[in-house]
Amino acid sequence: MNSLFRQSKSTQTSPSVALLDRDHSILAFNERVLDWANRKDVPLLERLRYLCIVSSNLDEFFEVRAEPHLAANQSKDEKGLYTVESFNRLADAAHTLVARQYALYNDDLMPTLEKQGIRIVSHGDRDSAQRRWVKQYFEREVRPLLIPVGLDPSHPFPQVANKSLNFIVRLGGRDAFGRENDIAIVKVPRVLPRMIRMPDKISGGSNSFVSLSSVIRGHLTELFPGREVGQFSQFRVTRHSDLAVDEDDVKNLRTALRQGLEHRHFGQAVRLEVSAGCSEYLSAFLLKQFELPELALYRVPGPVNLVRLTQLVDLMDAPQLCFPFYKSCYPTQLTPGVSFFDQLKLGDVLMHQPFESFDGVLAFLREAVNDPQVLAIKQTIYRTGSDSVLMDLLREAVRRGKEVTVVVELKARFDEEANINWAEMLESIGAQVLYGVVGLKTHAKMMLITRSEGKQLTRYAHLSTGNYNPSTARLYTDWSHLTADVALTTDVENVFVHLASHSRLPKLNRVLLAPFYLHTKLIEKIDGLAAAAASGGSGRIVAKMNALTDEALIHALIRAGQKGVKIDLIVRGACMLPAQIPGVTDNIRVRSVIGRFLEHSRVFYFCQDDVPELYLSSADWMNRNMMRRVELAWPVTDPVQRQRIVDECLVAYLHDGVDAWDLLPDGTYARVKPEGRRLAHGAQAALMARYAGQVDARSN
Repeated sequence: MNSLFRQSKSTQTSPSVALLDRDHSILAFNERVLDWANRKDVPLLERLRYLCIVSSNLDEFFEVRAEPHLAANQSKDEKGLYTVESFNRLADAAHTLVARQYALYNDDLMPTLEKQGIRIVSHGDRDSAQRRWVKQYFEREVRPLLIPVGLDPSHPFPQVANKSLNFIVRLGGRDAFGRENDIAIVKVPRVLPRMIRMPDKISGGSNSFVSLSSVIRGHLTELFPGREVGQFSQFRVTRHSDLAVDEDDVKNLRTALRQGLEHRHFGQAVRLEVSAGCSEYLSAFLLKQFELPELALYRVPGPVNLVRLTQLVDLMDAPQLCFPFYKSCYPTQLTPGVSFFDQLKLGDVLMHQPFESFDGVLAFLREAVNDPQVLAIKQTIYRTGSDSVLMDLLREAVRRGKEVTVVVELKARFDEEANINWAEMLESIGAQVLYGVVGLKTHAKMMLITRSEGKQLTRYAHLSTGNYNPSTARLYTDWSHLTADVALTTDVENVFVHLASHSRLPKLNRVLLAPFYLHTKLIEKIDGLAAAAASGGSGRIVAKMNALTDEALIHALIRAGQKGVKIDLIVRGACMLPAQIPGVTDNIRVRSVIGRFLEHSRVFYFCQDDVPELYLSSADWMNRNMMRRVELAWPVTDPVQRQRIVDECLVAYLHDGVDAWDLLPDGTYARVKPEGRRLAHGAQAALMARYAGQVDARSN
């Protein structure tokens, strides 16, 4: 299949430019997220949440990127496998980041929470009443679910699931059969809450919690009657969790993936976390058991799973310690109560989420479901969540007799099970469910409505930079585009037909589609600006994305900058392009904006001699997006709409003086400082205020 895809004609590289390391760039991104947990201007519980986000990001980093089992016996080859040296550098950076996390947790966040009357009470700090309550809780809720396993030849080391909480214990004395087996493992069931609120009557006037790990730690001796409990530690192992399915060798991808999900939790170990006080004996035993090198061991002075502290945030009813509630306004270009189809006949509609509500998208689909003139609905699903209003609407559309076609991406990482369940549900009620193209992920976000109007069929489309997930739509910045433009809707129809039939794709009018043309066209546009600048013209590129790691695109940008094109890149996460190197990348500036909302929109702006082009896209500038995914980029041609995107999504972020970081020539990031005496502003805060004004105006 790949042989059919158009590869970039531009194979030139940029001499003497060493690209930045992708893995280190990912860790640097998490350092910028951790900065939010360190900021005193951020509400306290939100700071704790950012700390947890970093831990969640690191979990995924290890699950997907890390391969420490290669470190001891392989040299780096042309595929970029780790060497001992490169693994050691990466491990040092990861250890440093984790150490910063726990220092912030222990020295700042926990003492500050305690000053606010929020305490996590350790076993040693509990008074007699609290200990009685914890013991009762342990006997009632916890102990019945625990089965300690003493290791011997007939009781081998148990299967320990990815990221699960466990205890390892070294026992003295002999067991009931007179043997001296000294190691036992206690697996902690995931159904148990990790944070437990103690009753007010024993909390001493504060919001007091106990962690599940401390509840078990305080009663370990009771799990081993007749034995002496000596050394012990909680531990957690992270495993490689990227599903690998040979799609060319399976008859049913859905069945193969469901079988693969059964084994995901028990893949190759890549990281081991233990308590800081874990003995060398026990840590060495675990490292040997999981076949891990010493640098894969993380000794942490606190919970081995900081992610679970989000439960504490969720259990607290303290709005003064959280971000003020933000209410998204109804899309400003839409008039409530007026048919979407009538409005779209007058022109396209843009929605900037989460400043404008995702309810506009749901309302568009709801009208289509309820409209008897709508005959067919086609939609892609990448991440929509396990509880989705949108999927309920598609189910209702099937019930009403409409032709519903859904392209479900079964391989959306960590959402595979939810997507399989949705696919099975939709198939069971008669929807046409497709799984895209073998070997590719369908990452494009598009919906197509076909409506009977008089003697003709009219199409309406929704295209988006983000997922059809109402929950994340409140937290991610994205653009939604509603259109009745015949050229665009015809392109969308042809893409759906291609995904369903695998027939040859006709020439598209407006849409740039990966893996066929998107990569090539982007490089052509960059090279075209470079040629114009070299001939005395002017060239300008501003691109906003989540990651920039595709080497061909990076080298094209570097060449264009060297020819005089002014380039600004707004890259939230990993970026391998070294910016601002004197004499090499002087004309390229890279910045990252980390805010209250997750920056997720992709916007590509090209301007040659004051003639602008602007594209929205589902694709980051990564090789996988360009070559191994079905992705869309589409133009916004209306000058007013285009300028709105430029103002809100590019200019505002290039002038952010609060939440932005600039990439320095040495590959590090520096927090942007306001220029002169000008009052600094954050792009997201400014947009929230602007759209909050729209809410107020409509309510008056």
